[in-house]
Amino acid sequence: MGHVEIPDTDLSGPVGLRGAPRPRTAASRNRTAALEQLWRAPTAQRDPAGPVPVRREPARGPVLAALTDLLGLAGPAWLLLRAGDQPRPVAAAAVAGLLWAGLRGARGRYTDRPRTEPGGAAGAVGAVGDWLVLIGLLAVLHTAAGSPVDPATAVVAVAPGLLVAAAVAGLRRWPRTARRAGRVRRVLLVGEAACVDRAAGLLTSRTDHDFSLVAAIPVGAAGLELEGVQVPGRLASCPADDDVPTVLGGVYAHGADLVLVAPGPQLTGDRLRRLGWGLHDRGVALSVLSELTGVAAERVRPVTAAGLTLLHIAPPLRGGPQAVVKNVLDRAGALFGLLALAPLLLAVALSVRLSSRGPVFHRQVRQGQHNRPFTMWKFRTMVADAEQLKAQLAVVNEVDGPLFKMRSDPRVTPVGRMLRRTSIDELPQLLNVLLGHMSLVGPRPPLPEEASRYDEREHRRLAVKPGLTGLWQVSGRSDLSWQETVSLDLWYVDNWSVAADMGLLARTVRAVTDGRGAY
Repeated sequence: MGHVEIPDTDLSGPVGLRGAPRPRTAASRNRTAALEQLWRAPTAQRDPAGPVPVRREPARGPVLAALTDLLGLAGPAWLLLRAGDQPRPVAAAAVAGLLWAGLRGARGRYTDRPRTEPGGAAGAVGAVGDWLVLIGLLAVLHTAAGSPVDPATAVVAVAPGLLVAAAVAGLRRWPRTARRAGRVRRVLLVGEAACVDRAAGLLTSRTDHDFSLVAAIPVGAAGLELEGVQVPGRLASCPADDDVPTVLGGVYAHGADLVLVAPGPQLTGDRLRRLGWGLHDRGVALSVLSELTGVAAERVRPVTAAGLTLLHIAPPLRGGPQAVVKNVLDRAGALFGLLALAPLLLAVALSVRLSSRGPVFHRQVRQGQHNRPFTMWKFRTMVADAEQLKAQLAVVNEVDGPLFKMRSDPRVTPVGRMLRRTSIDELPQLLNVLLGHMSLVGPRPPLPEEASRYDEREHRRLAVKPGLTGLWQVSGRSDLSWQETVSLDLWYVDNWSVAADMGLLARTVRAVTDGRGAY
């Protein structure tokens, strides 16, 4: 961009708005020099999501992926059903294949939509979750239509489709992952000190995003508490002529391609709008931080009314078809699990009974949905008088909040330590799921004394049925702090869906195999 001559007048309004002339002062001459320097600076790279034309992938990619999933499941299913002398193998395989491709299409597996929410799943993990949903749908169709196909043979017949889908998902994600590796967004954070500290702490503490914080510009006189963040400038508490030059100076100095604004009392309304004008005129992308933390993107929809931009937030699921499907899948999954795992349950029961004195099962009163008590079943993993010893160990509790956890709890038996690491001790809770006290997925049920210490925020964990597994289990288990556990549980309470449940069940398998945080 060429040199722009500036008349010998001051700019009484924001950058880009010419006000009435008045005598030049030293401050105005300095500001003019700064503007000239900025106008000579090279234009920043435009936001790829903006109006600049981008090269789109051919539409045949999703079609080929869907066709591969359909044939990858229907073909082997037809062969296996035919080999097993099942009736109408062609029709059964075709229905399963179409249902499989439609299910994955409905869940966005053939698009490039990112999944960065805690409950999100993609790739092989997403394929496992989709496959579990397919099994549930086929079970419903089998019962409703009275199909003569043997259920066990049907499950084996559709298993190859899972392998094909996982392989295809991995192949489709590989080039996108390679491209994203060189497309990390360099972020300049702007806002009041408290908002900047909070946002910077979250951006730097997590790695499940493509944003790299390079600098921050506070608004007002307050200092930042977070160490290690570059501060190239500072905005005044009130709107000023140098808002845009200061922010653009930070952009050019640190090579940022995105300005993330955290609105507050000192940075909102007309000031934020004018800052956006200045940034967009120079080709710099702008994002505004929302206070809607813990709300899944699928629940938020922008709406305009009377010139206002509104964010419509769909209410959490508490009833309706998805709640009915969840209940059916819970009961069916628990019954299938108890029958399929019966030999393992019997072997574990014998090992617990023979390895130490005491009963096989540990029964404990827990608080369920809406704070209703119920008796929860587990395999006993501690000595018989563990509850009496708990009071003596309270001073060495290793977690904050109302929970009690010890990495090397002396009350745990050798067999119990193995059961805890593999989470096998939790399997008797399938009976609680079958009885309707619990769900397969949900927050862990607290003890009565723990629930009695909940504040209003923590009490919201009890708005849904407690679960056999959940976000807490697949995100680190006992390695998480109490507040991290509560945040994950509250995210699930407000954003759960049948699809998210299936994804969490698939991720549970990996978490159990890893054993991280289990003690």
